[in-house]
Amino acid sequence: MEMSLIATKAGDTGLGFRDCDAKNLPLFIFSSSEMDTNGSDSSRQIQVRFVTKLEPPLKAPASSIAVPSYLNRMGLSEIVNSLLKSVSSEFEPQPFDFLVDGELVRMSLEQFLLAKGISAERVLEIEYIKVVAPREQKDPCLHDDWVSAVDGSDPRFILTGCYDNISRIWKAGSLCTHILEGHTGAVTSVSILNTTGVENGNIRLATGSKDRTLRLWMLDVAGKVDYPMKIGAYKVLNGHMASVQSISSAPLGDKICSGSWDCSVKLWKVNDSEVEGDSVSIKKRKLVSDMVEESQAEIEAMSSFVGHTQCVSSVTWPELETIYSASWDHSIRSWDVETGKSPWNMVSGKVFNCLDVGGRELIAAGGSDPILRIWDPRKPGTLAPIFQFSSHASWITACKWHSSSQFHLVSSSYDGKVMLWDLRTAWPLAVIDSHKDKVLCVDWWKGDSVVSGGADSKLCISSGISIQ
Repeated sequence: MEMSLIATKAGDTGLGFRDCDAKNLPLFIFSSSEMDTNGSDSSRQIQVRFVTKLEPPLKAPASSIAVPSYLNRMGLSEIVNSLLKSVSSEFEPQPFDFLVDGELVRMSLEQFLLAKGISAERVLEIEYIKVVAPREQKDPCLHDDWVSAVDGSDPRFILTGCYDNISRIWKAGSLCTHILEGHTGAVTSVSILNTTGVENGNIRLATGSKDRTLRLWMLDVAGKVDYPMKIGAYKVLNGHMASVQSISSAPLGDKICSGSWDCSVKLWKVNDSEVEGDSVSIKKRKLVSDMVEESQAEIEAMSSFVGHTQCVSSVTWPELETIYSASWDHSIRSWDVETGKSPWNMVSGKVFNCLDVGGRELIAAGGSDPILRIWDPRKPGTLAPIFQFSSHASWITACKWHSSSQFHLVSSSYDGKVMLWDLRTAWPLAVIDSHKDKVLCVDWWKGDSVVSGGADSKLCISSGISIQ
């Protein structure tokens, strides 16, 4: 079907301007797809004013204009781009999203106003923001087996865990510089520990595995060596009676917690005094490709939290005093680190595979259905989710809040998709379809990229995501 175009200027019937010089205003073009196909009156106009927190050259004139009520975000984006082009001839058009009263517009203006009960008689203030969607898909980093864990918390590199029992460091998201060998089972979880207090630019890492152990690693990612370099763990953490499913670092990086198929949550010390005592043997292992298992220190858990009745599938440690855990027993618990008690226990009707705490201290979790749910644990007397996102087609495997946004998070699923979400709309902002099989893990990287691993043995990187 051919696309029909409607061109209008100030003074014509399509668009009207108020307090503007008509001769300096640009030509606006809209496609037929922007029209209301449900028979609404296409001649109806709404007075709007575009506002933004973006800096010039992305700040449009603040004068109010009249726009057709059938326009959706695509048509509104064309208007804003034309206004910006009129201010700067060198401006390159880009897509925008639009907020009315703090909610993203995902239908025509007329439908939105009717749905929200907003009067069309007043000047409607519309805030425009950059579209949250990846602009570039980098070449995937290939592994030898399923990529089951990923951590993108360090902007210099990405840490992955794999079903071949190995963890890897990918410098700049492309070059495998370090291979972490030692586990005898699939690596299920990885964590980059806080580097505060660690000397000589070394970083510390933690990994969990189906071999029932956690391992601690130390390496210098800035050093010049022949790549890829094999590294051995300097500590083995024993204590779980079944596979370790999830690990998480304390905010200060001096402790980690772990969740296991033995139904427990355990706490472990990884403070600097213990690291210093083993520093000599660490340096020796850096020069030897075949690490000696006997030289590794073994430590026991400092405490164990018991309450779950099935696999503890996910743990996170967002605050010094509080740990959260999700389980296959259909529950999410909070734990007081000092007492080991669980003051908050939320029971759902589904198995949980993942959880994360972020945004406005909200809990995001997914499991054995396609729905990503959000809870507010601060609301007493109710265990109902405050948000539900249901665009996935299969089980949800991982979810992660953006570190600098209270609205944005990402999820992955067995349906092979990665989805970007904003609490201000029920629809996904973007669907990333870069995997050819189940997606098993996902994280943010450098604030503007999403990294994910899957059953296709690939680490995929989607970049150029603008989060305001």
